[in-house]
Amino acid sequence: MTGSDVVRASRADHAKGVGPRVSVIIPVLNEERHLRDAVSMVLDQDWSGPLEVVLAIGPSRDRTAEIAAAIAADDPRVVLVDNPSGRTPDALNAAIGAARGDVVIRVDGHAEIPADYISTAVRLLDQTGADNVGGIMDAQGTTPFQRAVAVAMKSPIGVGQSRFHVGGGPGPAETVYLGAFRRSALDRVGGYDRRYARAQDWEMNHRIRASGGLVYFSPELKVTYRPRATVEALARQYFLYGRWRRVVARSHRGTITARYLAAPAMVLGVGGAAVLGAVWRPALAVPGAYLLGTVAAGLWISRGEAQPVRVRTPAVLAVMHWSWGIGFLTSPRDLPR
Repeated sequence: MTGSDVVRASRADHAKGVGPRVSVIIPVLNEERHLRDAVSMVLDQDWSGPLEVVLAIGPSRDRTAEIAAAIAADDPRVVLVDNPSGRTPDALNAAIGAARGDVVIRVDGHAEIPADYISTAVRLLDQTGADNVGGIMDAQGTTPFQRAVAVAMKSPIGVGQSRFHVGGGPGPAETVYLGAFRRSALDRVGGYDRRYARAQDWEMNHRIRASGGLVYFSPELKVTYRPRATVEALARQYFLYGRWRRVVARSHRGTITARYLAAPAMVLGVGGAAVLGAVWRPALAVPGAYLLGTVAAGLWISRGEAQPVRVRTPAVLAVMHWSWGIGFLTSPRDLPR
């Protein structure tokens, strides 16, 4: 079925009170705590058309596989596929291979989606003619540290100007969070590139756009995201983000912009000035200025938050900046292998 066929079928089905077949794909690894809730939020959608949930199960260290099997036994709409490698792009491709829907919607094993998420996504695909629509990665924390991370993730000071982080008006975008795809677009570009352990969403959206497709952002779509709970986990997350964004830049020339270079430039400038400061004291003004600026920025973007959140936000910004920048600068050329 082509993209035009899906649009026509969607309009015809809506006129009958139903909709196109939707497959929700979920890569699952070590999701014992969250899997039941995540799947329930999909199965309890207000969507009136045909629906299936495809869980790609990796080699988890907890009871994830047992819980997934119980969920599938309770509801015939849930399908299980194996993902022996445990890698996210392999899980997504395995789930896409098993999916029967004309619309394929990615959801994560710990995501929290509103009850109208599917119906809104299908409507937006119909209205915009896009190959992929997505919305806001709505970071929400429970502990003071997680809330500080959420504040930083919603600020251009922390993550740049990407609308799926900081919000904004609807329209064409480089990439979106998760995504609701026309099956025809996934078939056209060959799915996710399995070499990309991270940044696979950005990379595939680039290929969709390069093939003439439209990737569309809408603030109507919002998914609750739970940030990392520790400094170590946050640092590792952003270090890997930086490493894999460098891989994308090498593979797709012309995709790197100033905002992607800001963190590595900061690492080189501030780190170099700190080393130089050992022999030439005035150079210490550079790391001093970064420190003061980060503290001021963290306090500014966390205004309105409780004091335990505000005092953590500057440190969270620094962890995100330095981890991303160091990851980008140290990214090995053979990483995709």
